[in-house]
Amino acid sequence: MRVRQIVAAAAAATLALGLTACGSDTEKKAAESKGLVDKAKSDKKLIVGVKYEQPALGLKKPDGSLEGFDVDVAKYIAGKLGVPESGIEFKEARSENRESFLQTGQVDLVIATYSITDSRKPKVTFGGPYYVAHQDTMVKSDNTGIKKATDLKGKKICKAAGSNSWRRVTDPAPDGKLDLDATLVDATGYADCTAKLASGAVDAVSTDDLILAGFAAQQKGKFKVINDPFTDEKYGVGIRKGDTAGCEAVNKAITDMYTDGTAKKLLEKHFTGAGLKLQTDKAPTFEGCA
Repeated sequence: MRVRQIVAAAAAATLALGLTACGSDTEKKAAESKGLVDKAKSDKKLIVGVKYEQPALGLKKPDGSLEGFDVDVAKYIAGKLGVPESGIEFKEARSENRESFLQTGQVDLVIATYSITDSRKPKVTFGGPYYVAHQDTMVKSDNTGIKKATDLKGKKICKAAGSNSWRRVTDPAPDGKLDLDATLVDATGYADCTAKLASGAVDAVSTDDLILAGFAAQQKGKFKVINDPFTDEKYGVGIRKGDTAGCEAVNKAITDMYTDGTAKKLLEKHFTGAGLKLQTDKAPTFEGCA
């Protein structure tokens, strides 16, 4: 009898553990399946990936605070989703880890000069674009040999990890634009590219004009942007693949940002004096949330 009682108790304990584990797995799957809109509504918290090293876009200051256009856009969109600024946790998103951050759930959104491209669409759902930048080129202020993009032929240009900008210079279509022979010099990011430009390790840095304008403004007199744009770079809001409702909510927030004048105010706040022709009158044409 005692043996039967022990066996029965053990079986019950095993069943209980199985149910607990099952419940735990179910809760985990439910948490993972919660979309952006539901999470924002229920938790009042979001984790947003932004750059930490791009002046005027996403820059971490010595006191630990963040500033820049992308940071302000993130706060606006989060607010429209019902998340107060105090509920936003910012996480550094570098060019090489943006997809993995979204795929593994480390962030809910990526707003980090994240160009919408055909190669990225199978991995990420994009809201927006919230701005259309244009690839341009930055050189030292005393450089007279690079006046237009095609002058990059035969030059040393920076290849920032995780970025596709270098392809626009050196590759043929569809990924590339100029199809020029140039020497690529590896760098960890655009802050590193800027340091290499200052030291003479590269002749030029070619990427989005907003990125270049931020670095040129940060180090006044050292660099200049040649103002010869040759691509459209559609800055999207990265969302977990398949979250259509989240994408549509983000697009509505971006529309509001332009119609209520916030986009104009933020762009002028961060880029006035940079010599760029800012598009502030209406939201860009959205890519769609399929």
